[in-house]
Amino acid sequence: MAIFRRPALAVQMAGQLLRPGVLDEGLRSGLFLSGLRRTGKTTFLLNDLIPALEEAGALVIYVDLWADTQTSPAVLVQAAIRKTLTELQTPASSVLQRLKRVSGVDLGAFTFKFGFKLDSLGAQGGPTLAQALTEVVDQAKTDVVLIVDEVQHAITSEDGNQMLLALKAARDAINPRPATPGHFLFIGTGSHRALVNELTARRNQAFAGATSVAYPVLETDYVEHLLQRLAGEGAGALPSLAIANQSFKTLGNRPEEMIKALGQLRRHLPPGGDPDAYLPVIAATLRSTAADIELAKVEQLGGLATAIFERIASTHGDARGVFSAEAAAAYSKAVGREVRVEETQPVVNELLAANLIMRKGHGLYGVTDPFVQQIWREKRAFEAKLG
Repeated sequence: MAIFRRPALAVQMAGQLLRPGVLDEGLRSGLFLSGLRRTGKTTFLLNDLIPALEEAGALVIYVDLWADTQTSPAVLVQAAIRKTLTELQTPASSVLQRLKRVSGVDLGAFTFKFGFKLDSLGAQGGPTLAQALTEVVDQAKTDVVLIVDEVQHAITSEDGNQMLLALKAARDAINPRPATPGHFLFIGTGSHRALVNELTARRNQAFAGATSVAYPVLETDYVEHLLQRLAGEGAGALPSLAIANQSFKTLGNRPEEMIKALGQLRRHLPPGGDPDAYLPVIAATLRSTAADIELAKVEQLGGLATAIFERIASTHGDARGVFSAEAAAAYSKAVGREVRVEETQPVVNELLAANLIMRKGHGLYGVTDPFVQQIWREKRAFEAKLG
């Protein structure tokens, strides 16, 4: 299936960010979008919002912290900024050519010249992010937008928190200047709503007071688009828009899962069968299956990993005491043998490496994907009713 574009939403958001009215000026303090995984956030960023921002003259830097969860968020962000700065110094680079085309500034044969060595960015004694980004804004004479995808990973380590503070310092160094030729705008997106909200709600966070909103998920117009394309392909019996939309919501507004559901409907609907009767059943099954894939990864790590995951998943809020003697006793009961406290850390590390759980602070843990945690709880509640 082709990508479903959302140009109107992207242009609206780009306008609010780059040319804010009175009620949108707070967006310059930072914008955080939260929504479950696989609901199309990254697709929207890459195919709609970034092109809209660039077409409006902004210089956009994008980094995905989910792409490499074993590398420090600070290192990933610094590398993305360094790469963009390198391209700005390269006459034939696509970044520089695009900036020349849309910025409205006659750059001619101009390339950027920075008062520091790029490889010193992020190094001890090197320029701060505030210094580097200020030079970019002043030479480009336009807005610089940094988009950090899966931003909640930044608060799982001390250097990630320090990186957020450094970006806040850049914002505070650039934006309040009376004659600034551009602004520094920070957009963070994340799949863990509670954690993303914490980034703006807790006073000890770098972007406290910034704007945090729910990602605008795909809705009826997307479902209608799918059905129209299928009808155009001669797909045969199709569900009604109302039932298809209901099934899409069952699947958490996840486009990949909806396409799977419609594919299964096409393959398995018997002659004369009612698609409105079959699609909701398929959707309910797929909803559970999507989480089962992640839960199977936990089981593959063994009984102790399963016991640790279940302790974290069953906790409302942050899970504490994962390494306590009381926890070890609970693990022992679950796996049917004595579990020593020192056995727990390597298994927790495996769960972290598999991106099944995340460290939310010192001694605090949570399930990485809230959707997986929700399905796990539903399964446990169902088992409890049966038992």
